Amino acid sequence: MEPGIIRKLDEVVVNRIAAGEIIQRPANALKEMMENSLDAKATSIQITVKAGGLRSLQIQDNGTGIRREDLAIVCERFTTSKLQSFDDLSSISTYGFRGEALASISHVAHLTIVTKTKSEKCGFKACYEDGKLKGDIKPIAGNQGTQITVDDLFYNVPMRKQALKTPNEEFQRISDVVSKYAVHNPQACFTLKKFGETPSIRTLPKSTIVQNISTIYGAAIGKALVPIATKDDILQLSVDGYVTNVNFSLKKGISLLFINHRAVECSGLKKAIDAIYSLYLPKGSAPFVYLSLELNPQNVDVNVHPTKHEVHFLHEEEIIEKVKLLVGKALLGGNASRSYTQALLPGANQPLDTTKTNESMVGGDDKPRLDYKLVRTSHSEQKLEKFFNISGSASGVPLKEEEPKDEKTLEPKLTQPSPSRKRKAVRKETRLSSIHTLRQQVESEGDENLRKIFRELTYVGTIDREQVLIQYDTKMYLAKTQPLVAELFYQLLLFNFGNFEQLTFSEPLELKRLVHLGLADPNSGYTEEDGPADELADIIVEKLVSKAPMLREYYNISIREDGYLESLPKLLENYIPSVVFLPMYIIRLATEVEWDEEMECFRTFSRETGYFFSRIALTKPDKEYRWELEHVIYPALRNQLIPPKEFSKNGCLLQLASLPELYRVFERC
Repeated sequence: MEPGIIRKLDEVVVNRIAAGEIIQRPANALKEMMENSLDAKATSIQITVKAGGLRSLQIQDNGTGIRREDLAIVCERFTTSKLQSFDDLSSISTYGFRGEALASISHVAHLTIVTKTKSEKCGFKACYEDGKLKGDIKPIAGNQGTQITVDDLFYNVPMRKQALKTPNEEFQRISDVVSKYAVHNPQACFTLKKFGETPSIRTLPKSTIVQNISTIYGAAIGKALVPIATKDDILQLSVDGYVTNVNFSLKKGISLLFINHRAVECSGLKKAIDAIYSLYLPKGSAPFVYLSLELNPQNVDVNVHPTKHEVHFLHEEEIIEKVKLLVGKALLGGNASRSYTQALLPGANQPLDTTKTNESMVGGDDKPRLDYKLVRTSHSEQKLEKFFNISGSASGVPLKEEEPKDEKTLEPKLTQPSPSRKRKAVRKETRLSSIHTLRQQVESEGDENLRKIFRELTYVGTIDREQVLIQYDTKMYLAKTQPLVAELFYQLLLFNFGNFEQLTFSEPLELKRLVHLGLADPNSGYTEEDGPADELADIIVEKLVSKAPMLREYYNISIREDGYLESLPKLLENYIPSVVFLPMYIIRLATEVEWDEEMECFRTFSRETGYFFSRIALTKPDKEYRWELEHVIYPALRNQLIPPKEFSKNGCLLQLASLPELYRVFERC
């Protein structure tokens, strides 16, 4: 039998084989691109995923960008700005260095890069296929930084695509990667979302590691964290991290390990830490561990695995032993405050209050909770309404809205699209720098303490048409609904910009008639000295009709050329604003919105629209109003509001009582 002929493989085949080693699944591609963003000093990284990253995976940052002259070769193999000679490998301190990430992605997907550097007047767009530039590099408007879009991953490697998990499982892997890097890089804000949906991960800029752990993995873990830190000059080792105390456990452990700021796995270190926790935790449970090790770069080999998820380093056994002793010492200090639960025998009486009787077992406090620190969170317990003889909708569904009795109120109703007619639209991402700036202002002005209160609030009950009671931990707060809701809708208008569904009027409304109704309102401030009402109405209608194309494109507000209003944007599921306040809203759109300057236009329009949508108190039947607050408004505040710092000063949220302080009062009595 003749021996086979040895041939040199085609370059395309070679590159696809190499790409398959580096880009094993969407999460690997995203990790490489995120590390490039962090190397580019980005402080904002936004990731959008479609079909688990297989159909589309997009990452946008505000880093240094890529130079126009480098775009021609940026997707070729072994092109990098991090490495010049082989000796540089011994001191590498950046994430990327081999120049294979973008090249590998371009061999198994359609790759598009939009980038702009600080010194360039405009951005540039380039498309790539099989490592080569496809078409010309085109100038394009854009913000500083880089946006990379990966479409149809593994379109030319069908066997790899078939071997992957479901889109939801792939998205979970992506979420895991983003979570790790968001925790380790609190100086940057990370946002992860599926196309057309709200973000599943969003961290604030200039946050802390503990805050990001609480935001991503849950407040219970955040409360149970114990810091660990040490330095060893002999081993040239520095260790920082957080582990959960002995009173806290998970069914499935969470381990975040970074060596020289690179997310890696080290089975030896993981086994050593698990062995320590096995002395304290019940069988079948595990801890949360975040460790960041910094070693001399010359002692670490980061080039032993194509995906760089494994590294080798000198003195491995000594370093593992050092970390093991450090974790053991931290746990030993908390062992004295361990708490235990006693199982009741069948037929024995339950304690009077079983709500969080031993939160330290599930929540991670260092000490057992005393009576005056117990927190009421059970939805089955009595609510405030009982004591005022008020009952909501028994079925949990809002009651039908009653017709306003005022003759001046508008008869047409706003209607939402029926579920059967809804189509899941592809979410559009805006490139307007003004909107990005306004979003960044909202995030930078957010107060982390207030955000924690809203994220973990328990709705207690309605006081009146303007105030409700909410509970956070052992504290009771009085919340003013209208300013909170106005801020919520303002933020929804910014973060969902260009992606609103329509609320359609059953009959189009004549803008001129609305303006006359608004001017007749004593609160409008209109007097005869301002001029004839009819002339003012014509000016306002003309102004709004001239802005109709922009309002339709960005906000789905439909205004006909003959001056009739057909629709408003849908800002929140199961929420319809009151048309009673529509006349004044129309007037304020024309007079209070700064139409001539882009960013001020979007800001003032969003403020006015948010205020209009927030005015819910006077027009709803009492039962429906209370249902809407509890089941629509406050869940949205809990999940989506980024409360600004001013809310802690302007009386929107007032602390009424604290359980420990009340106990002190009763003790004195």
